[in-house]
Amino acid sequence: MLLRDDLTKDQVWLSLGAVVDSEPLKAKEAKAILRTCLGPEGTVFFTPHAKKELENDDMTEMDVLNVLRGGVVSYDGYQRHSHRYRVNTNRFCAVVAFDTMTHTVVVTAWRN
Repeated sequence: MLLRDDLTKDQVWLSLGAVVDSEPLKAKEAKAILRTCLGPEGTVFFTPHAKKELENDDMTEMDVLNVLRGGVVSYDGYQRHSHRYRVNTNRFCAVVAFDTMTHTVVVTAWRN
């Protein structure tokens, strides 16, 4: 898995769109994409907003990656040209969007 932070906000949002024609995805499908993105061929990108929220809640990128690995996925709606998925654990929550089947964008995160 590659962590990216070299894209501008505009580059991220312009590239986000429907990953597959069937979006919104079922929780099981979204979880499968997350597993791929967390693997050796995948990429996870943290938006500047997500990084700011991590700092505000005294969280790390590793906390979010662990949430993505073990959390429960649910559909969170359509915003800013992308479908959003909420991933929850008892301690943390992250909201992600999928750029491609191998690229996840962490939009925001917080401590529960």
